Amino acid sequence: MAKIRDHEIEPDARPAARAGTVRIGEDLVVNRMGFGAMRLCGPGIWGWPENRENALQVLRRAVELGVNFIDTADAYGPEVNEEQIAQALHPYPHDLVIATKGGSVRPGPGQWLRDCRPERLKACAHASLKRLKVDRIALYQLHAVDTNVPFADQVGALVDLSREGVVEHIGLSNVSFAQLVEATKIARIASVQNMYNIHNRGENDRIIDFCDQNGIAFIPYFPLGAGELADDTELQVVSKAHGANMFQIGLAWLLARSPMMLPIPGTSSLEHLEENVAAADIQFSQEDRVRLGLEQPVSAHHGVHDER
Repeated sequence: MAKIRDHEIEPDARPAARAGTVRIGEDLVVNRMGFGAMRLCGPGIWGWPENRENALQVLRRAVELGVNFIDTADAYGPEVNEEQIAQALHPYPHDLVIATKGGSVRPGPGQWLRDCRPERLKACAHASLKRLKVDRIALYQLHAVDTNVPFADQVGALVDLSREGVVEHIGLSNVSFAQLVEATKIARIASVQNMYNIHNRGENDRIIDFCDQNGIAFIPYFPLGAGELADDTELQVVSKAHGANMFQIGLAWLLARSPMMLPIPGTSSLEHLEENVAAADIQFSQEDRVRLGLEQPVSAHHGVHDER
């Protein structure tokens, strides 16, 4: 199993950097192995976990490993996750990008509702700004589309926040292809964050192709699809060949799927964090890529004209 063993790492050798970089908007460049901080909250993504110090240690270790993109939301906790990030990492490293989201409402553990009225989105952004202790939110994402509010008004609120200097870049989460296209007519969209992994793709393949063509970062959440990887025979073969576990191969698959891909595997375990980041070292052979559906097999009769 691929692991990172050194606990003192030189900046130019940080493992997350081996995944390469992706540009968010015109001016933010981050390593393509990010971290999703949601799982540092308590059960039901509610409150602090029992071991508070461990959550802070995981965040600090992620940065030590070269992660310079951390994803969060005001709904995680709620509010707790943003507070954890500030407590663990502020003052922030100069290259760290913290992305947060607004628009979700949390009545209780495991409960998720939506309220994306423009006035509420703006209030949420200002509150996140204070919790994160930043002058401007580098990437602010609409957490989910509210069907009770015109979509153009929801995106428009983020445009207003950008004009006010509260938000630097605008992102979307949990959107359809049609919504993404509509949003690009209203604002410069820097990122899309949808659920996506090797076994859960659907319309997102079309969205990723659009992102590739338009320089939009694609941030897959639930990138490991844990329950489905264990039964994948091809993943088992490739993972054995690389001496890696299937979750690492699943992350490497995402990195190979698109140059605009920015995986954000989340965990509350230091061990799993290091395993996830180590996936940045995995390079697939052409045979691997064919097995994993990243390339079509070369026909044995390629280039031969059959006149029968």
